[in-house]
Amino acid sequence: MESQTVENQTTSAELGTYDVATDVRGLKNVFVNVYFVGEPQPGGKWVLVDTGTPSGADPIRKKAAELFGENNPPQAIILTHGHFDHAGSLETLLKDWGKVPIYAHPLEMPFLQGKSHYPPPDPAVGGGAMAYMSWMFPTAPYNFGDRVHPFPADGVVPGLPDWKVIHTPGHSPGHVSLFRESDRALIAGDAFTNTNQNSAISVMTQKEVLHGPPAYFTIDWEAAKRSIQQLAALNPTAAGTGHGKAIRGINLPQLLEDLIHNFDAEEVPKNGRYAKQPAHTNEEGIVDMPPPVSYHVARVLSIGLIVGTVMLLFGSKTRK
Repeated sequence: MESQTVENQTTSAELGTYDVATDVRGLKNVFVNVYFVGEPQPGGKWVLVDTGTPSGADPIRKKAAELFGENNPPQAIILTHGHFDHAGSLETLLKDWGKVPIYAHPLEMPFLQGKSHYPPPDPAVGGGAMAYMSWMFPTAPYNFGDRVHPFPADGVVPGLPDWKVIHTPGHSPGHVSLFRESDRALIAGDAFTNTNQNSAISVMTQKEVLHGPPAYFTIDWEAAKRSIQQLAALNPTAAGTGHGKAIRGINLPQLLEDLIHNFDAEEVPKNGRYAKQPAHTNEEGIVDMPPPVSYHVARVLSIGLIVGTVMLLFGSKTRK
């Protein structure tokens, strides 16, 4: 049984495709979303959640200026996790914004402070071109040094006193989501997604289907399921995910329950490096990993896709 398609119920005519609430605005950068949290007004205080791919800096600066005025850096930058598509433009943004504090979970610190690379992606999970090409995705650590801080022990988001940090591991060791009780708004990161992120076609069309985390980077499937169960228990009615359009409406809790019910059958890969055994990490980085699984088929398919795309583009130009 395929995951249930989301019927997006817009709660306000003002909200765009990726917006969670009037003070939680989303922006898609290539294939990943970032979020601007704060009341839109010139000079207003705000917080940025994630920074997208390395190409994300200019669109983020432009959107921030539209929402909060020129020369108005965020109070803080929060990383749901440190994968390249969520922390990719952070260094560039900091060059303009100066000493804006960065916050992440302690278990993400080794990947953000130059201590350890991430466990490698798993192209053997299959499911589409994004998964097949994942062996090329970077896993080297960033090194933000003491500019990145762990979240306070009380779980309150710095700069956002109404929000709580929730540790939602599985996709990455220190993955977090953010929740606001007053309106049950959720920023889920990659704990779950609203499109099939393994498929390039779904990524391009942004087809709305609730899924678990992107399979190719998920290193602990049991933890990933528990994290979704934890978020479902909050009974959210609006959610922004790392991939896919925002979800708004009273059907969201039921969609999450359906996702959990079908998780083992539909989300956990039948094959793959982490399908049966997770990678283990600590605050210093990787402790141990299951042995690699052959992904020669994925490599050949991904190279074929790249070559075919280049030939298609080149051919279309020569015919003009």
